[in-house]
Amino acid sequence: MILDWAGCGNARDLGGLPARDGRKIRAQALVRSDSHDRLTAATIQAVRGGAVSRIVDLRRAWECETSPSPFASDRIYRHAPMLNEVLDYVPPPDTYAPMLDHNRHRIGAAFRAVTEAPEGGVVVHCQAGKDRTGVLVALLLTVAGVAAQDVAADYALTDGCSPQTMLRTLAHLDERYGGVTPYLMEAGVEPGMLAAARSRLLK
Repeated sequence: MILDWAGCGNARDLGGLPARDGRKIRAQALVRSDSHDRLTAATIQAVRGGAVSRIVDLRRAWECETSPSPFASDRIYRHAPMLNEVLDYVPPPDTYAPMLDHNRHRIGAAFRAVTEAPEGGVVVHCQAGKDRTGVLVALLLTVAGVAAQDVAADYALTDGCSPQTMLRTLAHLDERYGGVTPYLMEAGVEPGMLAAARSRLLK
């Protein structure tokens, strides 16, 4: 569901997406968005007064310094940069495979920042709410049992995103690591955290 967050151009609630076991992603459990530095005062207050228990900022340190989050000093804020400060690969336009291969431990830390959050909703965002956010959300949804086609369809709701890009990315995880779960475990995510992710996301 698209969220009307004034000053934020790409915010949506993942609630309602179906999982393979017949359950669905719980409303307000996971929200994805772009950067919060342009949020209006009213929206900031609404987020603070709502059911959000954690905001996970996936941007690099220099991005946070250039465009500070209005929540940076709040208890609910966590900075979990998903990319190394200096990239040692050229990002291709049609898959996030290199991002996954070169940033495993940072991606694992970002995943844990979501699963270890207090009870309540979690907001994840980067700068545009597209690449880093798209990858982390795809991992979370897949762990919760959402089918690849539905994960890719959600990703494609962001302007300029093709579902094929996410399908190629998930296929890479299957081919190189044996799936999302083995990848995350290699990235430092313990089995209990995978179960915690499913528990907090599904109703």
